[in-house]
Order: sequence, then structure tokens, then C-alpha cells
Amino acid sequence: MTKKKQYKFVDLFSGIGGMRLAFESTGSCCVFSSEIDSHAQKTYEANFGDIPAGDITKVDEAEIPDHDILIAGFPCQPFSIAGVSKKISLSRPHGFLDKTQGTLFFDVARILNVKRPRAFLLENVKNLVSHDKGKTFATILDTLEEMGYVVHHRIVDARAYVPQHRERIYIVGFLKNLDFSFPKLPSKGPQLGTIFEKNIDEKYTLSTKLWKYLQDYAAKHKAKGNGFGYGLFDESGVARTLSARYYKDGSEILINRGIRKNPRRLTPRECARLMGFQDNFKIVVSDTQAYRQFGNSVVVPVVSEIARAIVDTLNSSRLRKALVIKRPKQYLLPSLDPLQVEAGS
Repeated sequence: MTKKKQYKFVDLFSGIGGMRLAFESTGSCCVFSSEIDSHAQKTYEANFGDIPAGDITKVDEAEIPDHDILIAGFPCQPFSIAGVSKKISLSRPHGFLDKTQGTLFFDVARILNVKRPRAFLLENVKNLVSHDKGKTFATILDTLEEMGYVVHHRIVDARAYVPQHRERIYIVGFLKNLDFSFPKLPSKGPQLGTIFEKNIDEKYTLSTKLWKYLQDYAAKHKAKGNGFGYGLFDESGVARTLSARYYKDGSEILINRGIRKNPRRLTPRECARLMGFQDNFKIVVSDTQAYRQFGNSVVVPVVSEIARAIVDTLNSSRLRKALVIKRPKQYLLPSLDPLQVEAGS
């Protein structure tokens, strides 16, 4: 390993700062952040001491500080691809700007194109890869490669670090063809009981009315051959994906309390732990907003491992012997659990 350097990074679509925590753990320094949601901004400020800029679509890329690494958990929106000739006739951007105009990935692309950081990390839901029969993901990769980046990507299940099955696509890019590899994750992770709090407030226990509704709903769909329904877990289990809708009824992750008691939801602190946040992370919003924020966040230990791999790669500056990019034109995956799809919508 060569001498370590402190890298500067920008934190786009920052949410509550999960990716920032991961990169700060490498000794890197955040020089700019952006998040449009005011409740997430409040949590971000409480934990990092600064308020992210608002709507990234209104931020001039030239005014963003110079940085070495760009990180972004950008929302996925349908791509609208227009004809280049029409764009030219209207004096509008074309090329990669044309293909991504109207999506939030466009804002990542325009910043990368102007600021030219040495590396980036993008995170999104697994079904980004199969969206529109793979065309969306192919456009993203083409766009990044057209700008001169060497791109790597992998779907990672956070199960290795937290008791939750949470598959996400991670896209890493470098301006040079550096010798990067995604980190090898542990084969076995913790059990759900490791995140449980003691002395749980009864307000997190489901009412009899709601519990009966969820049971009837599950039974109705089971009779039709569907798999929709609540998820009931004990301390030895591994939870489903925590979604931003968890505040509604908690149905995807309910904790079994035996036949004499109704199940309960996870508490906001337990949700924080399920996403890999340490207990010193401040929760300063309502339960409803906290559930939304953690459901929309990243699993911090997973991103931390990838962040270390990126920083180590930049430190070593070791080039690959040859650049060979082999990828199909379309990326198709099996259909997803509806709860996972909704979590990333």
C-alpha cells in the first residue's frame, strides 16, 4: 500500500448521510452535500453539523467544490430517450445529456462531466438492472463510459453485515483503468435478535384490528396463489428488506411475541441498527419520518467496505494489464418481491 491520502468527496442525494458515514470512515472529507427532503436535512444537520443544499437540479455544477470522489444514491426514474436531431434543432443537449435528460441520473452525469472526479460510487435498487428490459441500465453504463470512466458494478446483499436481505446495485467508476475489485463479503451475518432493544414501548405492538386485517389479507392472497402478506420473524431470523413504507403498518418485518401477544413493529432505533447505523446516530424526527429515512437509506457497513476498496485502489494507483469490457446489451433479472420494488420506487 502506498502512502494514504485524504480524499475529498461530494454526497449527492445524501438522505440522512449513510454513504457519508461510510466514506468518512476511510478518512475522506465531505466538501458538499445535497438532499431535497427537509426532514432528512434535519437529521443530516443533527449528525454532521451542516445542512445539505436542496434540489440538485437547481445547483450549478460549476459551483460544486472540486472533489476526488462523487457518491450518490440517486433515485431511479424512467428514461425518456429523444432523437438527437430534434435536440440539435432545438439547441438542446444531445449525446449522453440527451439520453438522460429528465431523470435525476442526468444531474449525476452533468456533474461528473464537468468536475471529472477520479472515482465515483452510485447506489440504487436491484431492479434498476432489469428496468425497461435492461435498457435503462445499459444507458447508464453507456453514459458513464462515454465520459471516459471505467465502470464496475455488482449486486450486493447486505445480509453479510446486518440481519436483513437487502440487495442493491453498486456502480463504481474510475477515470483510469485501475485494478479495482469489489470486496469479498462474509458468508454468514448476524441474526435479528442482535438489533433488538430492551423494554419496548407498547405503542409498537400491533392493535388487534390491524393484526386481524393483515392475517385476513395474507390468507386471501394465499388462496389465490399469491405470496403477498406480512413477514413474521423471531430473534434467530433474517428480515425482509426494510422499505420507506414501513411506517404504514410494519407488515414486511413484524416481530413474533408468541400466541398470547400480538406482533410488534421494529422501533426506529432498531431500524437504524438494521441499516448498520451506530447507536450514537441521532434520531431527531418523528417515528414516521424515521421509518421513511432508514427505509430509504443505505446499509452503512456494506458501503464502508466498498468505500475502503475505492480508496485503497486510488492509493495504489495500480493499473490493470488490459481493459476488457464484456457486457450484454440487456440486463434481465427474475421478478422481485413487491415490497422490494416499492421500497425503491
